[in-house]
Amino acid sequence: MTDTGRRIRPLRTLDTRPARYPTPAQAESAARRLALRHPDRCRLREVGRSRAGRPLLLLSVDRGPRAVLVVGGPHPNEPIGTAGTVRLAEVLLDRPARPGLSWHLLLCLDPDGAALNAGWLDGPLTMRRHYEHFFRPSFEEQPELLPAPGSGRPPMPESLALTGLIDELRPFLQCSLHGVDFGGAFAQLTRPVPGLAGRFARSAQRAGVPLDVDSYDAIGWASPDPGTYLMPSPGTGGSRALPDEPELSTWSYAARYGAVSAVLEVPMWAVDAVGDAHRHPAGPQALAAAARDLTARAADLTALLPTVRAHRPGAPGHEAYGPLLRTAESSLAVAPRVAEEWLERWGAEPLTASRVTTAGLVAARVPLRVASILLRLLADTRGPGVEAARDRARTVVADSLDRLRHRFGTRWVPVQEQLAHQTRAVLTTADCLL
Repeated sequence: MTDTGRRIRPLRTLDTRPARYPTPAQAESAARRLALRHPDRCRLREVGRSRAGRPLLLLSVDRGPRAVLVVGGPHPNEPIGTAGTVRLAEVLLDRPARPGLSWHLLLCLDPDGAALNAGWLDGPLTMRRHYEHFFRPSFEEQPELLPAPGSGRPPMPESLALTGLIDELRPFLQCSLHGVDFGGAFAQLTRPVPGLAGRFARSAQRAGVPLDVDSYDAIGWASPDPGTYLMPSPGTGGSRALPDEPELSTWSYAARYGAVSAVLEVPMWAVDAVGDAHRHPAGPQALAAAARDLTARAADLTALLPTVRAHRPGAPGHEAYGPLLRTAESSLAVAPRVAEEWLERWGAEPLTASRVTTAGLVAARVPLRVASILLRLLADTRGPGVEAARDRARTVVADSLDRLRHRFGTRWVPVQEQLAHQTRAVLTTADCLL
């Protein structure tokens, strides 16, 4: 309940403006307009700079001592996060201020990465075009993840800006706005939030989005309710193959002030089978097939890396080459370990249809991402083996897209529905903690 004893009014109407994601520049313009229009309640300030010198902007609404921190754009291939900060500000400013509460919306945590993924936002929001412009940084270059103690790797400036904000605001809630490319909605929490699961599920249903009830992103995590997962404590649960440990993240950092961190996920393309908790009739066999497929495709694409490295452009204007190559290399290094972990953990166990589906989605998605990045790296390149490498990458892209469309029945979730659900999820999480 709120300080005034009233629940937050649910978001019942959708934005009727053009259904697009804003670029970070467009989000900044929208935030500036809101700050000018509502100077009594709204202010915009710079809280840091990215590695490339881009500003990190915080839009604050109201001035109460109890703070909610909302992080937009943590992953550049998930533009719903930046869109969500602007939409949330519009909703908040359309309502009376809530006594004692303030909202602090970081528009985009990774503007450098967003610049490498922005080409998709200017044209048709199709699956093929999304991957033609795809970029997601390697694990070590994702700002929400902090370096392990003793690693010798300093925190990124974006990470320091975020941890500095947490130290300044001492929020009782931190919401990180994420989006999956294929699947369903789900919430990852640093500790239980009573009353959230049912309201989150109803919000997803209103948006026409399934709940991901056995998410690959939460391997080994406790799930007290469908679509809700609790991040493990250090050294327990989680994937051994993936380096993005929750305890080494800005999500856990906020716990020093008693905050709950909520990672809120909504899909761009829904896959209804991720909501099926029934036993899969041939789970181990289907999982083994996905593992073999992922391993084989990763090996095929790894064989293309020498050709890519041999044709590294040297002219100015190719600054994207390094981040793109590091992403491809790290994804290909992790893929066989992921497949091996599937077989070790679940190779002989009964599995839900949701778990089998999410494994199949990963087996299609990872090669699609890597092959798409390799095509970007080989664009306008000539030389021995280049055409053969391009042909191989194009084949992987075409086959992966075909699988995702036809085998998994992916369907586009309109941007308005994504925004409506994510905005409701933030408001509901805050409401449940007040």
